[in-house]
Amino acid sequence: MSDNAPLLVFGAHPDDVEFGCGGVVAQEARAGRPVHMVVCSRGEAGTAGTPEIREAESRNAAAILGADLEFMELDGDARLRSRVSHAITLAGVIRRIRPGVVMAPSPSENQHPDHAQLGRLVRDAARLARFGGISELAALPPHSIASLFYYALSLEAEPPDVSPVLYDVSDSLDTWVAAMEAHASQVRARPYVEMQLTRARSRGLSAGTGHAIALFPADPIVVTRLEPIATGARSF
Repeated sequence: MSDNAPLLVFGAHPDDVEFGCGGVVAQEARAGRPVHMVVCSRGEAGTAGTPEIREAESRNAAAILGADLEFMELDGDARLRSRVSHAITLAGVIRRIRPGVVMAPSPSENQHPDHAQLGRLVRDAARLARFGGISELAALPPHSIASLFYYALSLEAEPPDVSPVLYDVSDSLDTWVAAMEAHASQVRARPYVEMQLTRARSRGLSAGTGHAIALFPADPIVVTRLEPIATGARSF
């Protein structure tokens, strides 16, 4: 991926990106990469916080992370379904932003159904964005991304059959925590920040670092040199 190619991150709900991979977003943005976040509902089915509150929290969190943010109306919170029309709509976003890397929630089933549905929709959208003959996308030139990574919002959502790439977020920890805490309506309801930091700390310890977020590649990673591979997750 070119250093200047944007990072495009999808979330089903107003806090998904921040809790699931906010440290990655913060670190990439700080390194100078444009980051664009797309949230596909306003959390209207949630128990805590109104849609207006949650949208405001999301905009504050995105500013903390250094990312652009847009909201997209699909089926609504807790109602998202896999539809060809949705995949084409998301493919249009990919063509408009022209990212190098896309991130989306894991498609694993054992989690909020919107997360799994969106993961599958983004996977399909990344392929449709390449096809030149889709009439609904004719106004924008086709675009091929370099990689699609899934993030998991819980341990249960981690794909069991995919080896993760561990992204060391130790240097962006304060920014990540601030972005998560910006979702005050949610962190007052459950210890979400502690949950995510505990997972990241466990991953970091396994890799000999502070905190790490697991990203799950949709396809095998291809390299032409060994040097870009920083280190393994064990100290031999």
